[in-house]
Amino acid sequence: TKAITTEQHKTLEYSSSGVNGLHTVCVCVSAAVLWVCDGVKFGQLCKGNPNNRRRTSDRWGEGHYGAGRGNRRHQGLDIECRDGSTVYAPFDVTLVRKVIVYKDPEKKKTAINEGIQMRGEGLCFNLFYVRPDKTSGFVRKGARIGTMLPMQRVYPGITSHVHVQMCDRSNPTRYF
Repeated sequence: TKAITTEQHKTLEYSSSGVNGLHTVCVCVSAAVLWVCDGVKFGQLCKGNPNNRRRTSDRWGEGHYGAGRGNRRHQGLDIECRDGSTVYAPFDVTLVRKVIVYKDPEKKKTAINEGIQMRGEGLCFNLFYVRPDKTSGFVRKGARIGTMLPMQRVYPGITSHVHVQMCDRSNPTRYF
């Protein structure tokens, strides 16, 4: 599957037999792109958690997408990761930018107020509570991208975790 450039799109338009021909080509391309994304699975995110074990329930709540958070819903999926552990690229990715997790953090939350946004395999996603080694460039699957921040310092007794949030805030669970 490959993206069609504007020039290629014009060529298809002129070589098609009409509106129906162009429509069919566009649907096939869209379906192929969706199929690629649907087959994506995250590789190991955190040292010591080769199967991406999910945070379930602890005294601070639950880690699944949609879990209650007072008057809002959890918009990501929590993958267990010990404080200070190495965090890896789940597949070949392009690092987009550093992310600030909390817009107005309480003083104690500054210890975990970092993350990284990346793109790969047709997806855009953020990893929260990670201090990135760098914030741009290409990284191969399994390469180190950063370090898990000290979650226990902020939330004693929580299952320390990397929070995976899609850029469009859709449910990431199907990729695990």
